[in-house]
Amino acid sequence: MGWEALREAVRSCAACGLCRARKQAVFGVGDESAPWLFIGEGPGADEDEQGEPFVGQSGRLLDSMLAAIGLERGREVYIANVVKCRPPGNRTPTPEEAGACAAFLDRQIELIRPRLIVALGKAAAMRLLGVEASLASLRGRVHRYRDTPLVVTYHPSYFLRTPHEKGKGWEDLVFARRTMRELAA
Repeated sequence: MGWEALREAVRSCAACGLCRARKQAVFGVGDESAPWLFIGEGPGADEDEQGEPFVGQSGRLLDSMLAAIGLERGREVYIANVVKCRPPGNRTPTPEEAGACAAFLDRQIELIRPRLIVALGKAAAMRLLGVEASLASLRGRVHRYRDTPLVVTYHPSYFLRTPHEKGKGWEDLVFARRTMRELAA
């Protein structure tokens, strides 16, 4: 399945109950051959309204985080979510909901073929790594999603709730940047 067929499959998906309350499915955005792939958990209200991931407060913070390591949304970066429809009340997607969207995200990853994946938050890390572990225990090392290196950091919304923890996000971004440099060497 190519990009257009995949977009249409996501647009018309009714595999889980999340589709009943969505305004639109939120597919993903960015450079379709990006070396960097950032994956969050699911769309919020702003994303459901606009059809693009990370456009609200968390999106503005993610854009700032990207800029801090010399990246820009849409340029060498693709942004997606584990689930393509908004969970009610912006709750974390359930493992069943993530499973219903798994083939879509897996195919996006196959098409993009990123050099590095950055999992934003526990739901993304659990889905991609297939493990139940604390986010703190997953940070600071390179994991693998199939054959692609993957690093884990907190979701931008975590830093909005706990701004004193932003230093951890900076550490993770520096680690991701160093990992990408090592991959290119």
